[in-house]
Amino acid sequence: MVGVIFSIIAGIAMSLQGVFNTRLSERAGLWETNLLVQGGAFLLSVLAWVILANGSIGAIRETNRLYLCGGVLGLVITVSVMLGIKGLSPAASIPIILAAQLIAAWAISLAGLFDTPKVPLDWRQIAGAAAMIGGILLMNRRK
Repeated sequence: MVGVIFSIIAGIAMSLQGVFNTRLSERAGLWETNLLVQGGAFLLSVLAWVILANGSIGAIRETNRLYLCGGVLGLVITVSVMLGIKGLSPAASIPIILAAQLIAAWAISLAGLFDTPKVPLDWRQIAGAAAMIGGILLMNRRK
């Protein structure tokens, strides 16, 4: 249940952040907004680490170097969400983002990529993805 609650919080926060960042970027600029967003996240992360740290920063040296790309992906995510919302609308862009996330997550799970346990493909997953994509197309269809 905790995973469900945090997933709901993440979904709401990501939608709000996307809209807030897009509106800020319309005034301040794309890269200025990204700097503020990533810089603010960095400062809050340092504060949280100082107060709540329970891991080992040195263990980072022992992990797959590819996993260090998360920060780079943060830049890609923030900028592409802002550009997607600006080019479409929150209601049009965010469902496309969610569908892309779902398909990417399934590909990772199906192939067992990045030390993720393999999960077999089931017809319900295909039907669910098709329904989601169909819903996105229906929602974004022009009258």
